[in-house]
Amino acid sequence: MEGKVVSFRRGVRTQQRYQMIIKVSGYDNKEKAKELINKSVLWKSSSGKEIKGLVTNLHGNTGKIRVQFEKGLPGQSVGTNVILQ
Repeated sequence: MEGKVVSFRRGVRTQQRYQMIIKVSGYDNKEKAKELINKSVLWKSSSGKEIKGLVTNLHGNTGKIRVQFEKGLPGQSVGTNVILQ
């Protein structure tokens, strides 16, 4: 199953380095996205580097999820794909 990195989790003046907002295709509401909590996520860079994460919670009412990664993802990761396992 694949998802797309939408943004860092952020507030008005702050940005969380280790948490990202992910949109998974086919999950367009809160109830369906609840199934994804506690699944693992893998992001691969173009150079082959892999960073693992875990789905911690939902984000909003449109089916987006919040993922906590081991290391912070680089800014270039916004708009790229991740793999949910």
